[in-house]
Amino acid sequence: MSSSTILPPAGAVRRVVFWRHGRTLWNADQRFQGQADIELDDVGRAQADKAAALLAAVGPARLVSSDLRRARATAQALADLTSLDIATDPRLRETYAGSWQGLTFEQIARDYPVDLLRWERDDISVRAGGGETRLEVADRMRLGVLEALSGVEPGGTLIVATHGGAARVAIARLMGLPYDYWGTLSGLSNCNWSVLEEAGNARGAAGERRWKLTEHNAGTLPEPQSEPVED
Repeated sequence: MSSSTILPPAGAVRRVVFWRHGRTLWNADQRFQGQADIELDDVGRAQADKAAALLAAVGPARLVSSDLRRARATAQALADLTSLDIATDPRLRETYAGSWQGLTFEQIARDYPVDLLRWERDDISVRAGGGETRLEVADRMRLGVLEALSGVEPGGTLIVATHGGAARVAIARLMGLPYDYWGTLSGLSNCNWSVLEEAGNARGAAGERRWKLTEHNAGTLPEPQSEPVED
């Protein structure tokens, strides 16, 4: 199946694909990885290869990645199928989670129950394990993505190989969701992705470009819309 039959024509708008890395042993153990530099496991490498074959069909214009090995290896699977180089950016890393990094979520719930509950409720004042707040992560992610997007022509697609928590808050931040509603977005499964598309030339109250979420936590590519959507 060619890319023209997988996605509708991009037109003049650009897309950003937030692609979570493949599985690691710490994912399998349900440990908070944060910025610990953990490699993909065998399952994660197979996930990256499978997802890359689908994303290559989109004809991406640019590929950027967190500099952590699990994201970089995921991006490499796509680079191997395309002519794209990988640009790395530490701003695309997962949340720095201080003392929580390496702990299982069961251990965090036992030792830091109040902070974990507030963290899971997207309280933007909470520092995960004494590290970053969600707002700090969202702001650095936003800057990294928009800088990378500046090199993409109208109609092009930027692939961002990153991390589940960082991707979720970046999407919420770019869409301009109020902080109280960030939790309405689910996280991303390993090697799944979400797609933001420019909403034409529309701008928000602060002058920022508006975005619309066209896919979330997806592992397959959509067929073109052929039926009426208002029925």
